[in-house]
Amino acid sequence: MTMHTPYWGLPDPELKPEFYADVPAKRFIAWIIDTVLITLLCVLIVPFTAFTALFFFAFLYLVVGFAYRTITLANSSATPGMWLMAITIRNHDGSTLSLPMAALHTLGYSVSTSLILLQVVSIILMLTNARGQSLTDLVLGTVALNRAARS
Repeated sequence: MTMHTPYWGLPDPELKPEFYADVPAKRFIAWIIDTVLITLLCVLIVPFTAFTALFFFAFLYLVVGFAYRTITLANSSATPGMWLMAITIRNHDGSTLSLPMAALHTLGYSVSTSLILLQVVSIILMLTNARGQSLTDLVLGTVALNRAARS
């Protein structure tokens, strides 16, 4: 890996492809797991609102999902779904995500999932670039890596 690359702290995908192997598929499965967990959290919250949350369930889901992703990414650079799939999100220098970076990553994810064109672009990028980065990852300089490959 050359020093002029903006990802100087991460493994080179050509020299160490095991860090990036199957990451897009693992991210998809992790997304399914996280979606189920966020939905369950929202369903558990509804009775505590005297069921009025049913009238704004989409907003509740958005808020709970944002908090869930931000907190878990800030604490371990992985959501529970990512942790189960043995992947982690890292900064361009290989470090874990800070709270502000986790919030930015979650904001980017939220914006790209709310606009279908951005989501399609993000999926295409994950499937075609060497590091398997989404649109948000490219903007922030983050990358998803196989956690098991790091050990």
